[in-house]
Amino acid sequence: MGCGAEGVTKAVLAAAGVVAEHRTELIELDRAIGDADHGENMNRGFTVVVAALADATPETPGEVLKIAAKTLISKVGGAAGPLYGTAFLRAATKAADQSEVDGQAVVELLRAALEGVQARGKAEVGDATMVDALAPAVAAAEAAAALDGADIAAVLTAAADAADQGAESTVDLVPRKGRASYLGERAVGHMDPGARSTALILRAFAEAAR
Repeated sequence: MGCGAEGVTKAVLAAAGVVAEHRTELIELDRAIGDADHGENMNRGFTVVVAALADATPETPGEVLKIAAKTLISKVGGAAGPLYGTAFLRAATKAADQSEVDGQAVVELLRAALEGVQARGKAEVGDATMVDALAPAVAAAEAAAALDGADIAAVLTAAADAADQGAESTVDLVPRKGRASYLGERAVGHMDPGARSTALILRAFAEAAR
């Protein structure tokens, strides 16, 4: 069973709600190793995404994702805006004008998002960034989609589970990208806020798909 524009809109709205709910947590994670603005920036951006979607009538999943992308790029400060905006924009481009997406299409959208993030931020797995959550999420989604009868919810749940583990893995890593990299070994013991927000958003998508 596929998911159309309405379903994708619900998923993005769910992500906005989760970002708002965890705003303070994301601020505190970023305070430890960055400049404490990740939670505020993400919440501000997604609040505007909610308003933009309320004012629009997107007819395809790609149009929903494009609205989110453009809003995040223009409204989210710091590194997160360009990275998340690029992720959504690459996914929107991949979705093109499909009227619905299924489990396999969701894998392709996630892969496109990951490729966009890596092209923009130049980060690899192990650098203690959002890539450490997103890359295993894509791999898990691919594995789930290969199973018979795997629907969008199953694919996204597998992705979210892997993203949670990936975000946890950043606690033990020495950051090699972004502001946290200036701290070197002193950043060990702290979860990367971008990895955490990635895991939160994927979990919101999975819950919405259910």
